[in-house]
Amino acid sequence: MAAAAEGLAAYRAVLRAARRTFAGDRLMLQESAVEIRRRFEDNRALAPGSDEASRALSDAREAAHFITHMIVQAQRAPSGSFVVKPESVHAGATLEVPSEEILSKLK
Repeated sequence: MAAAAEGLAAYRAVLRAARRTFAGDRLMLQESAVEIRRRFEDNRALAPGSDEASRALSDAREAAHFITHMIVQAQRAPSGSFVVKPESVHAGATLEVPSEEILSKLK
């Protein structure tokens, strides 16, 4: 029972992180919820207390931390450019802004 509660807590933590990070972006909220659910469903059959289950829970906690602290949702300004407004939870995180050269390679 404790393993189920731990799994549920990890699931809720990742969903909370996604809701907070992608607030106002309906598409990202929906898609992230679907992906989070899929990942947890993929691991549903893992034996409680197994190394794989422990690793999956650790990955979920890491994902919640990463989403909360490393992702900043950009918003389009009236001028057409994008504005990134990091919050206090992002303090100390490093941000690599992609150059035009990197962006052109992605197209």
